[in-house]
Amino acid sequence: MEVIAKAADGKEIGKVERHYHPQATNCRDTKMKYGAQWKVANIRDTSLQPGQAKKETVEFDLPEGVRSADVTINLYYELTNPEQKYPIHSVTKKVSLDK
Repeated sequence: MEVIAKAADGKEIGKVERHYHPQATNCRDTKMKYGAQWKVANIRDTSLQPGQAKKETVEFDLPEGVRSADVTINLYYELTNPEQKYPIHSVTKKVSLDK
């Protein structure tokens, strides 16, 4: 998941990336292995489960004088390396500190 906040002038305020997948080890060392192709022993499962909502909180520090931002959330399916991303869903909303 990638969350990008931009000011009204288009300048990027902040960007956050989060990865959801099983975390595993090969039981030979303590180094974490990521992805199903490495899965031998699960340490914990942080993957997104089908049909279950997941609530996340992302915070950005706004620059002086900025009261609103356009926030875009992109959900990707990532294969074996970060360069192999396939977009699944994208949402953009205007968020304002003013009521």
